[in-house]
Amino acid sequence: MTRHRIETTPDTAVDVLTAERAPVLTVAPGDTVTVRTLSAAGYTERLPAPGVEAPTLIASRRGHCLLGPIAVTGARPGQVLAVRFDELVPDDWGYTGSGGVDTPLNRDLGLADPSTRGPLLWDVDATAGTAHNQLGLGVRTAPFLGVVGLPPEATGEHSTIPPRPLGGGNIDCRELVAGATLYLPVTVPEALLSVGDGHAAQGDGEVSGTAVECGMTTTMTLTLLDEAPVDGVHADTPAGRITFGFDADLNAATTTALDRMVDWIAGTYAITRAEALGMASVAVSMRVTQVANRTWGVHALLPHDAVLTRTAG
Repeated sequence: MTRHRIETTPDTAVDVLTAERAPVLTVAPGDTVTVRTLSAAGYTERLPAPGVEAPTLIASRRGHCLLGPIAVTGARPGQVLAVRFDELVPDDWGYTGSGGVDTPLNRDLGLADPSTRGPLLWDVDATAGTAHNQLGLGVRTAPFLGVVGLPPEATGEHSTIPPRPLGGGNIDCRELVAGATLYLPVTVPEALLSVGDGHAAQGDGEVSGTAVECGMTTTMTLTLLDEAPVDGVHADTPAGRITFGFDADLNAATTTALDRMVDWIAGTYAITRAEALGMASVAVSMRVTQVANRTWGVHALLPHDAVLTRTAG
């Protein structure tokens, strides 16, 4: 196993998912990589006040400011890239945007007009595990990366904003903290992983469209699997096993996440899918991962201690 470290610079930053860009780093399966990413906007310095802009690393800002792509030697479509998050340390400040953007949700909430903006600026204490904003209000931190993704296909430049069934991307799942492993079906040769969009804290849904957005130093171990226990993007986290659904239709996203969790339960306990659905009904929580990214994200969560087994005799 080799350890690598790479910083986000003009040469290593990218704001699209693409297989047509040369890798900024090539690693072997089993290697550990420490990446230093900027916030989603790519700010190169702290905002001077809530909602006030600062210089950014990428002028175009077509999408999130990510680091990548990282090539994994030998990765090929049909395999699964396992991304284990060993450590995630947020920077000492972050921001949250809220209101003032014309989206369907903001219109329904009466917060689409620019005059309704309510930005927050946060001081983050990674050691204490807290973040406090200019209102004097604080939250406990639980750092994770919002975007962990592969190009959905071999050609073209693809937006970082929506999460995708192929390649993942802007998943925004708050359970992908240190100790979690995210499983991404490999979509292109060498995988070509891009990461970023650090969140110091976020609720399920990311309802304002942003979390506590921050720079992040992430240590992750990358391995390849020839087989996985379930199809599609899924995860094994400290909170439990997770399956995902992504779709413009909330019902479709929910069905996909549940369908894959039913498969996982059936395979784990050697029971029928109907029996697994019954177990899911009493042990699995269906959660809206995020509402902000043009595509609904839903995840099914099966806590590790939710299913009890009884030995015979």
